[in-house]
Amino acid sequence: MVFAMEEINHSKTLLPGVKLGYHIRDSCALPPWAIQAALSLVGGDSVSCNAAALPNNSQEQFEKRSGTYKPVPLIIGGASSKTALILSRTLAPLSIPLMSYTASCPCLSDRIQYPNFFRTMASDIYQARAVAQLAIRFKWTWIGAVIANNDYGYMAVKVFQEEIHGAEVCLAFVATLQRENIVSDARRAALAIQASTARVILIFSWYTDVRELFMQLEKLNVTDRMFLASEAWSTSGNLLQHPVSSKVAGGVLGVAIRSSPIPGFERYLRSLNPSHRPDDGFLREFWEKEFGCSPSAKFPGGNSPQKASLPPCRGTESLERVQNLFTDTSQLRVTYNVYLAVYAVAHALHSLLSCSIGESPSGQNISVCYSPKHIKPTELMQHLNKVNFTTPQGEPFYFDGADVPAKYDLVNWQKTPGGKLKLVLIGHVDGFDLHLNESAIQWISGSNQVPVSVCSENCPAGTRKANRKGEPVCCFDCIPCADGEISNKTDSLHCERCPPEFWSNAERTTCIQRQLDFLSYDETLGITLTAVAVSGVTVTTAVFMVFTHHRKTPMVRANNSELSFLLLVSLKLCFLCSLVFIGRPSAWSCRFQQAAFGISFVLCVSCLQVKTIVVLAAFRSARPGAEALMKWFGPSQQRGSVCFFTSIQIIICIIWLSLSPPMPQPDLDIPGLKVTLKCNMASVVGFSLVLGYIGLLGCTSLLLAFLARKLPDNFNEAKLITFSMLIFCAVWVAFVPAYISSPGKYAVAVEIFAILASSFGLLLCIFAPKCFIILLRPEKNTKKHLMAR
Repeated sequence: MVFAMEEINHSKTLLPGVKLGYHIRDSCALPPWAIQAALSLVGGDSVSCNAAALPNNSQEQFEKRSGTYKPVPLIIGGASSKTALILSRTLAPLSIPLMSYTASCPCLSDRIQYPNFFRTMASDIYQARAVAQLAIRFKWTWIGAVIANNDYGYMAVKVFQEEIHGAEVCLAFVATLQRENIVSDARRAALAIQASTARVILIFSWYTDVRELFMQLEKLNVTDRMFLASEAWSTSGNLLQHPVSSKVAGGVLGVAIRSSPIPGFERYLRSLNPSHRPDDGFLREFWEKEFGCSPSAKFPGGNSPQKASLPPCRGTESLERVQNLFTDTSQLRVTYNVYLAVYAVAHALHSLLSCSIGESPSGQNISVCYSPKHIKPTELMQHLNKVNFTTPQGEPFYFDGADVPAKYDLVNWQKTPGGKLKLVLIGHVDGFDLHLNESAIQWISGSNQVPVSVCSENCPAGTRKANRKGEPVCCFDCIPCADGEISNKTDSLHCERCPPEFWSNAERTTCIQRQLDFLSYDETLGITLTAVAVSGVTVTTAVFMVFTHHRKTPMVRANNSELSFLLLVSLKLCFLCSLVFIGRPSAWSCRFQQAAFGISFVLCVSCLQVKTIVVLAAFRSARPGAEALMKWFGPSQQRGSVCFFTSIQIIICIIWLSLSPPMPQPDLDIPGLKVTLKCNMASVVGFSLVLGYIGLLGCTSLLLAFLARKLPDNFNEAKLITFSMLIFCAVWVAFVPAYISSPGKYAVAVEIFAILASSFGLLLCIFAPKCFIILLRPEKNTKKHLMAR
């Protein structure tokens, strides 16, 4: 502050002809002392108290007059937010401006409550947001927080949470540090850090609290955590030089008060000498501790406690080669804020003392000038609100309410080859904009790998995120997508269903074209069914040849041999029609297979029904007066009956296939990569009529055969028809539920199986006993034997 004062006093453009004066008091970070000092300064009392003040001065305005000083129009002070709050409220009724250089509480931005407050330090909102942007940028979604148990810490974590809201960043825990219980609180926070899976820890606290926390972490051997630092400790030389920091805090990433060089300041510091400033008690005390001697000049206002025991200085002592925190000007942070505060006040005074054009009571324009000996605090405060200038470093400076534009440095703690820590500038924050050189960052243990801090690993493509009940959104499980659904990006919240013509691949990452599947001759099931159908045709043909060869025998001629040959032909057609169901469905095959199936079975069942009717008629005609009954069931009438029953089915098929024929269509309703290409029944009514007519004839035949089962013949064919129709009906009754419940091509296989099973049932039940007698018991193949009881 003194350097800035002297620089301004020597300026020919800023406040020419006006000299600034000052009083400096130490408040010892105690608000009561700060209030006492501030009130004494603004009241003009010379009470020995501590505060920081800056008035404007014309020549020697601060001359001692009867032990008192003239009141000051402005105070630079209130280093902490707590002190600044108290001082601002205290000085507000007096309209005394208060300029702070480190008070950062966002509450001080309220111009209604604190109209007289100004600061050259940005609000903590900006650094908390900057830290949150770092977490989002490096995808740290699971972060622990250790904060001071005061407004500074609670405000920071509140702003941090507001900034990360919606970015899927969560706080794993929040531990607090109380200055009065720092050892126990630091131990508790260290245990929380050790127990948590969070690898990145945010710390908003004073550097002495952080030092104790690091010591506790060292005791627990916790050395693999990454720390995000607030400006309160990110540039602390005490922490950087402390041995424990290099063990537990390598790679710290922090926000720091921005640093700026001040030309001539280092030269000014090194030129300081008590002999040139005999009234500077601080410089004298520093000199005694640095050089171990007492300056020869007398210290007014009291004696140094070491003065009596220290030898006098030789006068050759100098700060030119002294290297310590006092002479280090490589990073001027709070120092630069003080420098800006002095210049802001100087420019406000310059604006105030400059003559301006005003209006007289008569309405004429007049020149209005203020005297430097009569500065009113209210007028100075008005000009502070309007101050806008360019600093000697070339930066624009202005107040936005109580605040200045937020500017921070981003720093990184990096290990030197000797194992010590050094502070490296890696970027800066300008308002809400983050500028970062990621390649310059050194992470934990000196590696270049960005640490990972997540509650749950990212869900890969093919899965979706499912939040865990009762846990933060950052903790989730990765659930594989269901069949037919995909997710093609990481951390997907939902799986998307594939279009009907597509299906998900094995990884559930993309939709692929579904493969057409059908019952083919190349697969085992198709080959088996084909072999069974061909064997059925072969057996039927063999029976046909046996009957043809023995067509003159009573067994073949009994009950109309013509119907037996027609029945064998229809059975052969039944076996052959099953082959039409195998292979890739086409428009013609879909039409032909249902027509062939329906007509073949109606022809078969019609023959059985006519044969049963003939048996019943034959025995009825044997009764007296019923001789004419057989005239209605002669060979021509039997053939006509079969044709009539079959023609009805033919008409049904023609109408059905003409109006709404079945067409090949993939069955997209069945899940899976393979989709069955099947004959879609466009008209369920037509298909039901075909099956219903077959069922009607089958049930009628079963009923007639059952009635004729006890007729007095040694070889009663009605019994064989009864058994065959029982098998036939049982197969087709079981077919319906099996067909409906079978997926894809297996429904086709079920229908083929029903055709083959019912065909074999008819063939074996009716013709196996006859062939047995014809081939193996020829002695029974006589009319006498067939008609005997």
